Amino acid sequence: TLTTLNLSENAIGDQGAQHLAHALTNNTTLAILNLERNEITGLGAQHLGNALTSNTALTSLDLGNNEIGNRGAQHLGNAIINNTTLISLVLMLNEIGDEGAQSLAFALRNNRTLTTLNLCNNRIGDNGAQNLANALINNTTLISLDLRLNQIRDHGAECFANALRSNRTLVTLNLQNNEIREKGAAHLANALSDHTTVAAVYIRWNCFGEEVRERLMEVAKGNERLKLLAVP
Repeated sequence: TLTTLNLSENAIGDQGAQHLAHALTNNTTLAILNLERNEITGLGAQHLGNALTSNTALTSLDLGNNEIGNRGAQHLGNAIINNTTLISLVLMLNEIGDEGAQSLAFALRNNRTLTTLNLCNNRIGDNGAQNLANALINNTTLISLDLRLNQIRDHGAECFANALRSNRTLVTLNLQNNEIREKGAAHLANALSDHTTVAAVYIRWNCFGEEVRERLMEVAKGNERLKLLAVP
């Protein structure tokens, strides 16, 4: 019985995604599907989202490096609101932007299954970060959120700092290669000094200086659970 299917780099496009989505609607065994680098746009994501509303087997979906945009993110977000099996969703390199992040944030407020969300390199700025951070305040299932290589600045970092004070589920938050400066990094340091759940916050290759870097190192040393705080 097929449980894993890797179709990465096959140029299947939206038509191929539609056929796969149709098959997924009634499939009860496939758990892992990799569709990375397949020229799938928002239309293909819509078909896959429709399938996710009824599929009860798929646990991992990788749509990294496609072209789903904010429209595709909206369709997938709508799908995972009520989906009860998907635990990992990879959407890196899809140009979903702030609007797409907002749709996924709305889904996170209601979803009770997803544990891993990869939104690396999606042109997400402070508005998208704010929506995602606000969703984390009440979300009780997400363990890992990857936001590397986006356009998040101090306000977005402050929003995540506020979320970490309330969230007791998230273990890993990756904010590497964004545009966070001293103010945003300081907010994160203050939140992490009291937080007891998060174990890894990656903030390398941002825009803050030595003083804040030292403060972050002090926080890491003073929190036994926070073992992987990665700073330059």
